[in-house]
Amino acid sequence: MGRCSKTVGIIFLIVIIMSGVLLASVSLWLPGVIAFWLPDRARVEMVGRFGWQHGQLKLPLLRYWQGNCLLVSLDGAVLGRNNGRWLLQATTVRIDSPCLNNIPSRESNQPARTLSGWQHLLPTAQLDIDKVIVTPWQDWAGSVHLTLDPRQQVLHYSGDKLNLGARIAGRELIIQHLTLPLVGASQPLTLQGALQLSQIPDALPEKGELTGRVQVNNPSPPLTISLKWQHQQGELNVSTAGEGNALLQLPWQADNTRIRIANGLWQWPLAGQLLSGGVALEIDNWQKGLGQALLSGRLNVRTNGRGGRGNVVISFGPGKPDWQNSQIPLQITGDSKLTNLQFFASLPGELRGPILDPAIYFSPGALMRMRGRLLSTLEVDEARLPLAGVQLSSAGISGRLQAILSARDPSMGDFRMHLDGGAHNFWPDNGLWRWRYWGQGQMKPLAASWDVKGRGSWQDTQIALESLSTGFDKLSYGAVNVNAPRLTLDEPVRWQRDPEHPSLNGSFKLDARETRFSYGGLLPDSHLALTLTGRDPAWFQWRGTLQAGDMGPVQVSGRWDGQRLRGQAWWPAQSLRVFQPLLSPNLKMRIQDGTLRAQAAFSAATGQGFQAGGHFVVGNGYARMPDNEIQGVNFSLPFRFKQQQWYFGAKGPVELRIAGIKNQFDLKNITADLQGWYPWKRQQPLRLSNVNVDLMDGKLSMASLVMPQQEAANVRLTHISLSKFVTALNPKQFALSGYVNGMLPLWLNDRQWLVHNGWIANEGPLTLRLDKDTADAISSNNMVAGAAMDWLRYMEISRSWATIDLNNLGWLKMTAQVDGASQFSDRKQRVSLHYTHRENLFQLWRSLRFGDNLQSWVENNASLPSQKDASDDK
Repeated sequence: MGRCSKTVGIIFLIVIIMSGVLLASVSLWLPGVIAFWLPDRARVEMVGRFGWQHGQLKLPLLRYWQGNCLLVSLDGAVLGRNNGRWLLQATTVRIDSPCLNNIPSRESNQPARTLSGWQHLLPTAQLDIDKVIVTPWQDWAGSVHLTLDPRQQVLHYSGDKLNLGARIAGRELIIQHLTLPLVGASQPLTLQGALQLSQIPDALPEKGELTGRVQVNNPSPPLTISLKWQHQQGELNVSTAGEGNALLQLPWQADNTRIRIANGLWQWPLAGQLLSGGVALEIDNWQKGLGQALLSGRLNVRTNGRGGRGNVVISFGPGKPDWQNSQIPLQITGDSKLTNLQFFASLPGELRGPILDPAIYFSPGALMRMRGRLLSTLEVDEARLPLAGVQLSSAGISGRLQAILSARDPSMGDFRMHLDGGAHNFWPDNGLWRWRYWGQGQMKPLAASWDVKGRGSWQDTQIALESLSTGFDKLSYGAVNVNAPRLTLDEPVRWQRDPEHPSLNGSFKLDARETRFSYGGLLPDSHLALTLTGRDPAWFQWRGTLQAGDMGPVQVSGRWDGQRLRGQAWWPAQSLRVFQPLLSPNLKMRIQDGTLRAQAAFSAATGQGFQAGGHFVVGNGYARMPDNEIQGVNFSLPFRFKQQQWYFGAKGPVELRIAGIKNQFDLKNITADLQGWYPWKRQQPLRLSNVNVDLMDGKLSMASLVMPQQEAANVRLTHISLSKFVTALNPKQFALSGYVNGMLPLWLNDRQWLVHNGWIANEGPLTLRLDKDTADAISSNNMVAGAAMDWLRYMEISRSWATIDLNNLGWLKMTAQVDGASQFSDRKQRVSLHYTHRENLFQLWRSLRFGDNLQSWVENNASLPSQKDASDDK
């Protein structure tokens, strides 16, 4: 009994020892055991040891190799059992899909296992994986929750891009929800439906129906998707939700060797024009997998526009699609004629790379051309885009990028532009694109030729304009001629488009040689320096200086917020002498003294237009001319500009004050005020007021002139010295002394009159003296006139009255009456003169020979006094 107990104990100890050894070495012998059930050249590798934790078996890192390709790796797995159900949890599962091509196909004489056969083998289990990563679709990674038993299998997949809820009960597959992103859509595609699976798992489902919905562009209505099939044929339809407009119809058929789409139709509205065409597609040997299948097809695009009907054909294949190394010939040919543009393409190439993410490689000879109306008035004669060697993929555009554009504008002129550069995996804000550009053209309105050249780059989120030089040979517009203006960069313009750290910086400078004006003045060489700092082209601040010779500098600054441009300019006090070049040499005016200072603010916005306001001030100006000089000029101009209308006198009237003008007769204490709108309206008049001039011991004044004029503006003459007036004119034929008053009703917009019913009258006695030589000459030439001259050699005028009318053609009519007494040879004679004179005043300004005119008038019009008048004065 004791010996037997010892034997049992030894055996039990050996079993325990053997069990420990087997458990400790399970990672060594278990892969070999599993290999009996794996395909040829397949093996399982375990890294680490098994462990026991909280009633669950902790598995080592598991790797499944198919040949030398790692097909599946399972990390962080824990196996347990609860309520008769196996529970498998894992942290990460990685699947390298290209390794599936290394799995040997089953022998043709081996019977295929049916779907129910596979389901019968399934254990009752639950699988939870935190993250499943399938190469090369790492972006589609997500978590998996899978419930298994022979009667029903339920799958839930959740990722950033793909979400799926589905279950299989027998042969029925029910897709509860499927959402995935679609290129060009603003929202993901959603699908749901039911399918009847085939008995053979690798065959197409026998029948089914899927429906879906996708939003392409807001606020356009969403699209509805319907896919139906039964046995080996079906149809895919895409239409506009609520409207029923069919956008895509793809009838298809399938058998054991080929999937075929024939007579497919599509249409799509683009920028007000309907594009349409047909689709044909064939996939041969589809059951052998992508590596063995042959893909070919054809898609055409029909257009109808300005140039007539157009048709572009996109043909591809036959070629082999592959998960990693697809090679499918591609050819795009034809012409597309849109509403205003026409495109012509001949683009041979090839599709290469992963079938789900292919790249297009354009072959030598690939060229796209365009012509038509690009803008409302810009006519493109030809635009050429050579694409040979260019690669296009989801990663971006790579290769040499060129373009040549020849265009014309009937009113602006024609031009030709060139663009050349290279890109590497470039999409906006991704990759790198470097370019240089150059061109030249004509600017008809300015009678100028222009040119431009420069270079730049777009690397990831930064756009850089590294150099720029553009300008005109000259600018001629109206009375202005600008010589060789040119815009260049002082510092490169860099726009950082990173949403977290946006910025915009750069400096420009605009230089121009002298600017000449038709009246003879000129603006010296000018220079504008401008610096930009901000967030982006829709929001930045700018600051700069403007200088022209000795004029300036004018400090300018402002900002642009994407909707409104605001700015201000400040001109510090500066001597008026620097403005001498602006005056015409023919004017013979020399600026001697004075200052100018100014400030202004402005804004511009769509719908509002340009607005400005500011203040110009001239202080103590002094200028000299050969025959006169202007002293003490003080000028204050506050202004506003809005909706193409000026308002002068924003915070007070425009004020002009001139201390004096020295000429043939001196003008002193000149004042004038201006306030109102220009162009003026009845509700928005322009008023000139407080006009005063001291001259010839008297005064000229005008209380108010309102435009548009409703009543005459009365110009008053008060206490004007005729002696000073005659002395200024310096006639040798006569002398006149005394004072006169007058009033001239002034009209500026009357159909006939400039002055109507004006008058001039004496203020106190007047004295007229004729030069002795003048009187003797008249007497010798005309005896009757000579007798009259004897009475006019010296005359005292007690009353003089003249009415004046001046029409807008310059004709002056003056009717005068003069009453007085003449004394000659100790005799006093009463004299009464009635005088009517008509002359063109515009011509009179050209000649101020009043003395000669008076002598001529007296010779032709004077007569002896009547006897009655003579007897009355005796």
